[in-house]
Amino acid sequence: MIDAGVPAPDFTLDDQDGRPVALSTLRGRWVVVYFYPKADTPGCTAQACGVRDHSADYAALDAVVLGVSPDPVVDLRSFADKHGLAFTLLSDQGGEVAQRYGVWAELSIGDRTFWGNERSSVLVDREGEVARVFPRVRPDEHDELVLAALREATASAPG
Repeated sequence: MIDAGVPAPDFTLDDQDGRPVALSTLRGRWVVVYFYPKADTPGCTAQACGVRDHSADYAALDAVVLGVSPDPVVDLRSFADKHGLAFTLLSDQGGEVAQRYGVWAELSIGDRTFWGNERSSVLVDREGEVARVFPRVRPDEHDELVLAALREATASAPG
């Protein structure tokens, strides 16, 4: 996993509408980049709905949330529509961005193994540096942990 205190690797990925989104264009705002294994699976749905339900909290802290998975754009659109997700979901097919952030890992479900995103989040500050990392976060704890860190960081950060 990437370390806090280093520049966040920039990326450009297509969102659920097929539009490119570049991390660098979000400078000046806090950004939560959360990596999840697969859209519309139980844990990923719980995590995404948690972000959805806390959207006002993220907005109040001037934070943008980007959900990143290896799913194709069409699956992300379906996932967003099905669960009313109004935040940005990004398609990282092949896991290139996940690899750069150190969250591309061999995962297993039962006796099946595959490569995918290890559920982790990265808090990027207004200058584009990694402020905090949350490795192997649980879906039901994600928002509580990230929002607490974001509140702490914004309270102590200038500007």
